[in-house]
Formats: sequence, C-alpha cells, structure tokens
Amino acid sequence: MTASQENQTATTRRRAPGMSPEQRRGMIIQTAIPLITEYGAAVTTAKIARAAGIGEGTIFRVFADKDELLQACMAEALSPEHAIRELDAIDVSQPLPDRLAEAAEALQAHMSRMGAIAGSLGHRGGKHPGTVRGAGRNESTARIRTALAELLEPERATLRRPPEQIAALFFGLLFTQPRTEDEPDLTPQELVEVFLHGALSGDAE
Repeated sequence: MTASQENQTATTRRRAPGMSPEQRRGMIIQTAIPLITEYGAAVTTAKIARAAGIGEGTIFRVFADKDELLQACMAEALSPEHAIRELDAIDVSQPLPDRLAEAAEALQAHMSRMGAIAGSLGHRGGKHPGTVRGAGRNESTARIRTALAELLEPERATLRRPPEQIAALFFGLLFTQPRTEDEPDLTPQELVEVFLHGALSGDAE
C-alpha cells in the first residue's frame, strides 16, 4: 500500500465510524454536487471519493452505481429544503426591505444551484430525478411561498394584499426576472426596491 493509499484509508476510518448509511449518502451527495457542476456527468466516482476523503468503494456501499448517485444529486439540487431553512432563519425583526433582500439572495442561490446541476446533467437522456425528497414541484413551490409569506406577516396590516398573495408575486418576480445583455442584473436590494416601491422614482410626479 502506498503512502497516499494509507492516508486515504486512515481518513476513511476517521470519518466512517458513527456515520449511518443515510448520513454517508448525504455527505457524498454534498461533496459531489460542486464537482458535477464543474465536470458534468463526466466526473468520476474516484474524484468524488478523493474530495470526500473516503475510499471509492464506500460510494458503492450506499449507491448502486454512478447513475444512482447522479440522480440523487439532481434530486438534492432541486429540493427546496436548504432554501427553506435559510428563509426560516431570517430575522423578522429586521425592516421588510432587508428581510426580502436576504430572501432574494437565498432563492437566487437556490435557482443557480438548480440551473448548474440541471445544465450539467440535462443531456443524460432527459431522465427525471423522481420525487424530490418527498416534495413534487408544486409542493416545493408552495412551501417556499409559505416561508416567504411568514416573512411578510408582521406587515399584514399595511400590505395592499394578503401576505400569501404578495409572497406569490415576489416569488414570481424572482423566477421570471428578465436578463438582458446591455443591463446588469438587479442586485437583491434593487429588485426589492422596485418590488416594494414600483418603477417610478421618488422624484416622479
């Protein structure tokens, strides 16, 4: 056994004890996602194993094959869980513009993550990842809207429409924000300002 192999084996022994198969799957998926974004479906399980600090055989103890691992990574990228946790962690005592700017940043990161993985794996015969951690697309959208509505709840009395409807409008704006070559993307703060105050400047009559 080479020194490199000995180091890898030692690392595996340090990380493996006490880790359930589900935890090991989760750790491998989180390690694989950025590698898939960079290398696409061509990424090897050996490269993923090295990045995770485990032996390649460990991957195949929790995944039947590479394809199952790639499908699990796609499902994880599409899952709303991480975005919802970030929305739930936003301090509702902050001013509304700050809350919505944080929410926009979290959801834009979520969309970027989805787009990167879907773009990297999208050529694999159009395979669908299956159920996204217990939530289909409609359910995922509904859960994100609910989390956004909770951020708006303290302002319910001053909103023109119910928080749930305002949340749906904000969610739609984030997912349909136009992209042009001549103009830079709006920052989360700029997007929130337009959303809350409209297109007219304060000087407009």
